[in-house]
Amino acid sequence: MGESSFLSQFLMVTDVKTVLFIALLIGTFFIVKQFEKKKVKFSTRTIYATIIGLILGVIIQLVAGLPEDPSQVTWLQEVSKWYGLFGSGFMDLLKMLVVPMVFVSILRVIINMGEGDDLKTITFRSLGMLLGTTALAAIVGIVVGNVMKLGVGAEVLVEATAEIREVTPLVDTLRGLLPSNPVASMADGNIVAIIIFATFLGLAVKRLNKKYSELIKPFVDLVEAFYKIIVSVAMTVIKFMPYAVVAMLANTLTARGLSSMISVVQFVAALYISVAILFVIHLAIIAANGLNPMTYIKNATEPLLLAFTSRSSLGTLPVTVDTLVKKQGVDESVSSFTASLGANMGMNGCAGIYPALMAVTIANMANVTMDISFYVMLLVVITISSLGIAGLPGTATMAVSVVLSGVGLGAHFPLAAGILAIDPILDMGRTMINVNGASAAAISVGNSVGKVNKDIFNGKVRVEDSTEKTA
Repeated sequence: MGESSFLSQFLMVTDVKTVLFIALLIGTFFIVKQFEKKKVKFSTRTIYATIIGLILGVIIQLVAGLPEDPSQVTWLQEVSKWYGLFGSGFMDLLKMLVVPMVFVSILRVIINMGEGDDLKTITFRSLGMLLGTTALAAIVGIVVGNVMKLGVGAEVLVEATAEIREVTPLVDTLRGLLPSNPVASMADGNIVAIIIFATFLGLAVKRLNKKYSELIKPFVDLVEAFYKIIVSVAMTVIKFMPYAVVAMLANTLTARGLSSMISVVQFVAALYISVAILFVIHLAIIAANGLNPMTYIKNATEPLLLAFTSRSSLGTLPVTVDTLVKKQGVDESVSSFTASLGANMGMNGCAGIYPALMAVTIANMANVTMDISFYVMLLVVITISSLGIAGLPGTATMAVSVVLSGVGLGAHFPLAAGILAIDPILDMGRTMINVNGASAAAISVGNSVGKVNKDIFNGKVRVEDSTEKTA
């Protein structure tokens, strides 16, 4: 008994297949390492890693016999746990950087802002872009949901396993974003509160600089030094990204299974069609700013692939900001500020497309009539709630809970159980479009205040890329 619990509960290795697939994952790392030795570009290595992870996940599922419920297959759970060490472990390291990076970046940005720079303009334009693109995302979701007739004629034979999240009033949520305890905000990862606290500190330093410049110079130097150090740590962590991408994508397929998608394949298709349409809209926004959309895609490969495989907008933030500055040519002041806000509010996928598709699906399943007033209400609720859910965990499910309650469908939330069961498959596309929306917003805001270097964007001027150097 002692030996079996040691293997099954402590080591989590009870089957030769577990050992085989752990060894296979490590083998794929050697393949990725060979690309690195041959000086293959970092973004290309990440694309190769995505393909390898997908193939590995499919092989695992085929060996398991495509089980309907992978959670009932012990060795699949063991493989998933071990793969999570590499995939989720990498995301934990990135998340370790988010709070100090956002705090010191915003602080440094405000301290270094010239007299002509207007923080108020950047803030309002950032919010306007993020909420505007979320409203567009909701419209796309509503149209696609209706064209594909989601939920029409669906058999309502769903166990009531999905419970609606407790909806917090918007006023309480907005008040919760204020940093009553900055240390607690940092511990909770409340990024909006951290931005507010860093803004107050930065403004105080700028104000005191005129009269007490010698006195506060050590603090300014400390901020600069800390920023250099945290960026260096970020680059060290980011160089492991291709390895983690293999593990994360293989793990998503291992844990959820291919058969879990079959029952809700129409919803999965609708979500990814909506993501594709919104992606084109984002590219149109980039083009409207006088920039080449194809060049943008080439520059944005790394954050988009990491967002897709990691399913974490916040975890991807260090890579998003780094790419905006070094490849998209957006000034650091706008990149840090807009991308940090975009990782927490106005999320196009989680708070725009997804709740709109879900509302249309559930309204059809519950035979609720949808008229023009329903759609207007849905649009308003989605746009406002995309601001109100900032900084809360379980963003997508929370967004759905708020939206369904807001349009009077709260009682029908259990009908969403089948869709929530395959959430990770949906979350990959949602997170990628979240990050793309934040990037497009940062470029638009940067361009509107003259803070986009088009030579960097077009690759004419090369910013010293520490990713390539350290990778």
